Amino acid sequence: MDIKSKIKIIAFDADDTLWVNEPYYRETEKAFVLLLQDYLPAEKVSKLLLEIESKNIKLYGYGVKGFVLSMIETVLKIKEESTSIYGNSTTSKKPISKIITQILDLGKALINMPLVLLPDVRETLKIIKTQELKLVLATKGDLLDQERKLKKSGLAQCFHHIEIMSNKNESDYQKLLDRLEILPDEFLMVGNSIKSDILPVLSVGSYAIHIPYHTTWEHERVANTEQDHERFFKLETIQDLSPIIKENQISFPKKKQ
Repeated sequence: MDIKSKIKIIAFDADDTLWVNEPYYRETEKAFVLLLQDYLPAEKVSKLLLEIESKNIKLYGYGVKGFVLSMIETVLKIKEESTSIYGNSTTSKKPISKIITQILDLGKALINMPLVLLPDVRETLKIIKTQELKLVLATKGDLLDQERKLKKSGLAQCFHHIEIMSNKNESDYQKLLDRLEILPDEFLMVGNSIKSDILPVLSVGSYAIHIPYHTTWEHERVANTEQDHERFFKLETIQDLSPIIKENQISFPKKKQ
């Protein structure tokens, strides 16, 4: 027996659900680590960067700008610690001012990366849009950066409402539900992040579909990606979503006991 939902709105995450994002950040991080190879081993630079990024999220939010500021802070931290240990011996290494200039260039290059839609995204959204269900884009990140990517994607016309969120906690989703004027069980979130797209959505009483992506930022990782919850479902690709939408209703296959 299928679960017949009362869902009226399907919301989609954007980064790594609709288009490529995280691989660009990892490529940028690799380039950043190389800039500091005279100072610290790669794994130590990456670890420090992640610590500083995680700490700075409350200040800068998510996105390229916060990432660039965290890279700069990482460099200054490494420079400070190197000087305290080795004194002026660091003067023979690449100047910090030059590294910071190169970081700014990396940030600009990251912003200007091409927008690449994931397979079957455009076709799937068009199919779902033919139903009476309303589609919403619910993504987090820097406002200008996300608006820029949405424009490049050509998907804006697919969505009834676009929400660029500073974060994705329970309270953020509840505010979204209030703005959309719907009950929790009328809302379905589709995304690649268990931490941001699934757990808080389930907590407010809505439905959530996880579509895994091959690359996940360490800050977004959780231990259990297989949630034992009646409103949680996992699909392999976004293309698998359209077949379960029939006659303006979403029919979830009954879970195996």
